[in-house]
Amino acid sequence: MPLIIPQDLPAYTQLGSENVFVMHRQRAATQDIRPLRILVLNLMPTKIATETQLARLLANSPLQVQLTFLRTATHAAAHVSAEHLEAFYTTFDRVKDQRFDGMIITGAPVEQMPFEQVDYWPELCRIFEFSKTNVYSTLHVCWGAQAALYYHYGIPKIPLEHKMFGIFRHRVTRPANPLVRGFDEEFWAPHSRHTGVDPQALAACPEVRMLAESDEAGPYLMGIDSGRQIFVTGHPEYDRMTLDAEYRRDLARGLPIAPPAGYYPGDDPSRQPVHRWRSHAFLLYANWLNYYVYQDTPFDLEKLSPSMG
Repeated sequence: MPLIIPQDLPAYTQLGSENVFVMHRQRAATQDIRPLRILVLNLMPTKIATETQLARLLANSPLQVQLTFLRTATHAAAHVSAEHLEAFYTTFDRVKDQRFDGMIITGAPVEQMPFEQVDYWPELCRIFEFSKTNVYSTLHVCWGAQAALYYHYGIPKIPLEHKMFGIFRHRVTRPANPLVRGFDEEFWAPHSRHTGVDPQALAACPEVRMLAESDEAGPYLMGIDSGRQIFVTGHPEYDRMTLDAEYRRDLARGLPIAPPAGYYPGDDPSRQPVHRWRSHAFLLYANWLNYYVYQDTPFDLEKLSPSMG
């Protein structure tokens, strides 16, 4: 089944060229099917690239999915045109009374700041509260996962001695959980962050279950038993060349940055990276949509249970 997005969104043309099944909203309106409503709070500076990355993963499913992109009203995006935001994004005040089957909250380049010093933190807290009552399952990514673990469960982030940057091996720790159904016992995933989740505070929180972790990158995939809240500390949505772009950006800025670990063949930045995390990225998002959104969410979203647990 297709992903439903506006026909003039840049991702529509890109995914169509990749033979990904996308459908514009006018055509979807003629079908007697209720698509899953997914709200995406896109906090990444590379908004168009992130839109395409997430849309690609969500389209790889037999389920019909309709995306709504959300931006913060209290922070002005600097890397995308105002026209793009006006055309394809909405604000929280416009959706705060609506219900959604699922929600994705992305990472953001503010991880080295205390949460309370982020200019849109009060707005994000309102969105976190909204997700507890108006969204059936929320998937938090990278800094979004750190922020949600801190807000919902008081689990702090910790600074890292060196940036966690590269492709790292992970292992499944709870293979019976539906979110990792079909995963290999070991798999690869990208990380790009200067902070991590405090492992001691995480271990002391009985509500949050560890589903996958890495000896090098630490906690990776976590969730509560109901699946209403999912946390991913890495960036499984990243394209083949995303880490390359980040590496070359930091080099150009004169920042102290090493090549991403386990990324370039032979650790040679002149060689094209091997895209070895793609299958698990697709499987993660397909499992989330199927087992924690489609299978459980009510057909009538007005009957959504207010319980988060």
